[in-house]
Amino acid sequence: MDKQTLHITNGSVLTERLNELDFDGDFLTWHEMLSEGPTTEQIDTELFIEIRSNFINQVYGLEIDEKEFKSEIDKLNHSENYKDIVLWFEFDLFCHINLVAVISLISQKHINLPIYLVCSGRVKGEKDLKGIAELTTGQLLSHYKNNVLLTSEDIDMATTIWGIYCGKNHNLLKPFIVKSSSFEYLSNCLKAHLKRFPDSKSGLSILEEHILKTIDQNDVKSKHHLLGYILNYQGYYGYGDLQLKRMINALDIFYKEGKNKLKLNKKGNEAISAKKNFSNVLKNVTIFGGIRRNDFQFDKELNKLIEINNAH
Repeated sequence: MDKQTLHITNGSVLTERLNELDFDGDFLTWHEMLSEGPTTEQIDTELFIEIRSNFINQVYGLEIDEKEFKSEIDKLNHSENYKDIVLWFEFDLFCHINLVAVISLISQKHINLPIYLVCSGRVKGEKDLKGIAELTTGQLLSHYKNNVLLTSEDIDMATTIWGIYCGKNHNLLKPFIVKSSSFEYLSNCLKAHLKRFPDSKSGLSILEEHILKTIDQNDVKSKHHLLGYILNYQGYYGYGDLQLKRMINALDIFYKEGKNKLKLNKKGNEAISAKKNFSNVLKNVTIFGGIRRNDFQFDKELNKLIEINNAH
């Protein structure tokens, strides 16, 4: 039997599309959202599944299909069936945390096959960065044709970044912001990650500040209207509806809902002008990998995370 390509995709929508386009090979669909919640460095373990299941269930009220998760990952236990692996991920932080995790999982299984990356983002002749789902068939095929063979240095870098993300010192990510690699968008994603922590002056992450400023500077009629704005204009985060709805609801102490308009209240105006630090007011219990968001604040002047007193 001829060996096939194993395509690892960033979701079932892409898997279905590649099947419709008659791509040769086998497909492993990656459904996780590792940009939020606790993680462990070793991925194919009962502990990993347990802590991810608990997080997804407690925060989003959803159940992980453990059987499907295990059956997808099991494809990596049969690497002798494959001649190479193609990773299909996007330019944003959501995808890049999943990407470094998948590369780490491949390394953890000691698979020694060529790994190619298809990463959507910049498209010739277009101003905005594009997700894979937004590409025309011609653009998608062009991205595939121009895939990038990852070097051993790229793979080492990805596994190191995943280890740091699962650990306690995310400032160790900083040197990778300026390190060249085959990951064209990684630098922007790492910068975006550090700014997910509360700002040392306002106590808001950069995306929370962006949400409040969107309310302040636009005619936003409702939370649903606001969600549409933020989904389309969130920079390198790549968050989905569920994540952004949760964030918008958590920020409702900063704005009031009128009949046909959202408007910042006094706290909201103080927050966007950084007159007070609202980190403790938000009581955000989000975990990023190995650390709790509210145990650190991002100092713009020092350009790094500072551990704060309530950390333990």
